[in-house]
Amino acid sequence: MKSGLRGLVLALTISLCVLSTATVVVAAEPAGATARTVLVIGATGRTGREVVLKSLEAGYRVRALVRDELRARASLGSEVTLIVGDVRTGEGITKAIDGADFIVSALGSNVRNDPSNTPELVDYGGVRRLAEKAAESKIRHFVLVSSMGATHRDHPLNRMYSNILTWKLKGEDTLRASGIPYTIVRPGGLTEARGGEFLPTMMQGDDLSRQGRIARADVAAIAVAALDRPEAMNKTFEVIASDATGQPDWATLFGSLNADAK
Repeated sequence: MKSGLRGLVLALTISLCVLSTATVVVAAEPAGATARTVLVIGATGRTGREVVLKSLEAGYRVRALVRDELRARASLGSEVTLIVGDVRTGEGITKAIDGADFIVSALGSNVRNDPSNTPELVDYGGVRRLAEKAAESKIRHFVLVSSMGATHRDHPLNRMYSNILTWKLKGEDTLRASGIPYTIVRPGGLTEARGGEFLPTMMQGDDLSRQGRIARADVAAIAVAALDRPEAMNKTFEVIASDATGQPDWATLFGSLNADAK
């Protein structure tokens, strides 16, 4: 009798150990193991940091091409994989893109802070290099944050910042010609508001009679929401904040836009 009881206890103990071991194996599986990878360009900039946050919130693995690894780590945290490189020279671009599924570029030149960050090298040259390599690597979708007014050569910003909008348009054109699925977002004036307070108004035609402002966080939300969404692909649009509040219906918003002419 005692022998039978000891056998039963032993059997239960073995079963519990097996169950415990199985549970540990499941729990030890890396979180987000099947998540797709977003490469964020311009990730340490004010809009780029918002793109990183929105991408992580959406469950993507996030990778960033950065020039200063220490500065980027302090800014972006430990969840982001950093690749050191420079879009102006092409350094690191191949390594950064290989194995990524999507690209979101929030590049922006700034000659006032760094004379070597010219619009020609960054807004055009950098985007061209990224688009060419993205096409070779068959990136699923490339979202580019550009600027409202890009088609207006006489825009005051061109006179102030070395033809920045003209070079942004040239960068847009290289992406359109690359053959990969793309979305080009042209925000109005950017603000540091927290985002999520007002619904976006999306427009096409680059009509400057309908100017406005929008939070960087909302631009980032739009860029991330567009990823891998068929109704957002191969479209260029301007965006500002509306007076309306609520949750955006991305399928309807992107679906209301016309695809770019080929």
